[in-house]
Amino acid sequence: MAVSPLLQLSGVSLTFGGEPVFDDLSLNVQPGDRVALVGRNGSGKSTLLKVMAGLVEADKGDRVVPLGTSVGYMEQDPDLSGYTTLGEFAAANLDPSEMYRVERAGEGLKFDPDRLVETASGGERRRAALARLMAEEPELMLLDEPTNHLDIEAIGWLEDELKATRRAFVLISHDRRFLTELTRATLWIDRGQVRRQEKGFAEFEVWRDKAWEDEDMQRHKLDRKIKAEARWAVEGISARRTRNQGRVRALRDLRQERSSQIRRQGPAAMALSSGPKSGKKVIEAKGISHAFGDKQIVRNLDLTIQRGDRIAFVGPNGVGKTTLINILMGEITPDEGSVKLGTNLLPAIFDQSRAQLDGDVSLWDSLAGDKEIGVSGKADQVMVRGEPRHVVGYLKDFLFDERQVRAPVRSLSGGEKARLLLAKIMARESNILVLDEPTNDLDVETLDLLQELLDDYDGTVMLISHDRDFLDRVASTTVAMEGRGQAVVYAGGWSDYQAQKQPAADAKVTEKAKAKKEASRQAPTAEKAPLLSFTEKHRLEELPAVIDRLGAEIAKLEVFMADPDLFHKEPLKFKKATEALVERQTALSAAEEEWMELEEKAENG
Repeated sequence: MAVSPLLQLSGVSLTFGGEPVFDDLSLNVQPGDRVALVGRNGSGKSTLLKVMAGLVEADKGDRVVPLGTSVGYMEQDPDLSGYTTLGEFAAANLDPSEMYRVERAGEGLKFDPDRLVETASGGERRRAALARLMAEEPELMLLDEPTNHLDIEAIGWLEDELKATRRAFVLISHDRRFLTELTRATLWIDRGQVRRQEKGFAEFEVWRDKAWEDEDMQRHKLDRKIKAEARWAVEGISARRTRNQGRVRALRDLRQERSSQIRRQGPAAMALSSGPKSGKKVIEAKGISHAFGDKQIVRNLDLTIQRGDRIAFVGPNGVGKTTLINILMGEITPDEGSVKLGTNLLPAIFDQSRAQLDGDVSLWDSLAGDKEIGVSGKADQVMVRGEPRHVVGYLKDFLFDERQVRAPVRSLSGGEKARLLLAKIMARESNILVLDEPTNDLDVETLDLLQELLDDYDGTVMLISHDRDFLDRVASTTVAMEGRGQAVVYAGGWSDYQAQKQPAADAKVTEKAKAKKEASRQAPTAEKAPLLSFTEKHRLEELPAVIDRLGAEIAKLEVFMADPDLFHKEPLKFKKATEALVERQTALSAAEEEWMELEEKAENG
């Protein structure tokens, strides 16, 4: 028997500002689907997700969700008005007995449920919205850039949760590795049409390139046919003095078909110029230490950055990555130590908050009105790496349509704002780029181009990013900020850092074990079981907390299910609570058994 889809769109069309977004779109999402939703910035990915969520009504077409099916949507800009704390917002649709789900998601996503809404940052609000969705456990989850404002550790937690879930989800993300690890099907929005492939994101680019190749071939065949028919029409009239009306109509139809085809937009024409070379030694930091109150940002760090280096700064949110870069750039004086900047530095800075963009001005004025790149006396031009360019032509290089140039910046999508900021930065000559989370919201194609530009850039790059794939592609050195002021320098990108980090940690444990063995060498001992490995030791330390948490969750579930009328009043909630109880009881038994085995091994060792 066929399984009913969780959600179905049929013949959906939508226009925005008079421009078509979708035309006669149809799709469905089945139970267990894990779908990547991809397409260029501005193609309508977020809008489609809102249509699927029922938050945007299409001009025509149908949205069908079976009665009783729950659909959850993670908003990029959640409305928290009416709530006092982030936890209150995240638990709004849960029973009190289910609050443990919010607490668990809060731990994984690193947000404080007790944080007051009025003092919460944009990133904290987004994490609360994501925690709310994960805690509610709807049958279909619609996730719009869930990794934005998460650090790499939290992304790992979310990735593990989504791998383990049986729920269906549709996912928009700029994070290649995240998409590759999680998805088994792909929806591709291209020029108002949606295509589906029953393969995950890992196969997307091969599929896309083949589709474009076939499209170019069909267009070329059509052009040749039109040319041949047009030649026949001209020659035939002079030879026969009469028209074959059928072939003339066929030629007109071919021309109409050709003109109706929407040409594929080419890649962005972004370019970087490093301008005059900086000195060979760009930054030299010696013994720098800095703290904010009781929080130690960095302690006794030595770091030398040479011209051409690509330095990535990684670490948990709030550890002080941006602060360290500001110290290295001379914006903040360290408490201890010294920072010496090289000669002839021309910095360009991409800030995570997009503070350089004024949402109330138009795209045109954002460029032409910029004091650093505007051309005096010419309101329609912008100075691009020393050469005047018309502002519309330059915006087209960054894939903006001519009809957008007078629109306010606030009307842009997140990816379009990122492209506009890149346009401002790349207009200047620079020899040191500071990029703070540049990958947020950018589409995959623009990310690929940005990576290529950075590869060819003659200057120096300092980079903060949570995108593991981007870090691997760009970084030549990684500064890992591991908390409590510890900053460790590793060669290579994210994967290189991970590969070097574990042996270093294991080596410390080995040295301690050798010292202990040497101290007790003279004493007669019975045959010993092997000592705990670093991973086992860490696991033994964290298991009591895991056991306590599982026990608390089980107790809450048992209290919730103690209501004798629950099964009759709320059969769906009873079913979910029973499944959750069995799952946590199984996990608790496994955790207790694992703890006993490791504890016994530690005692015998």
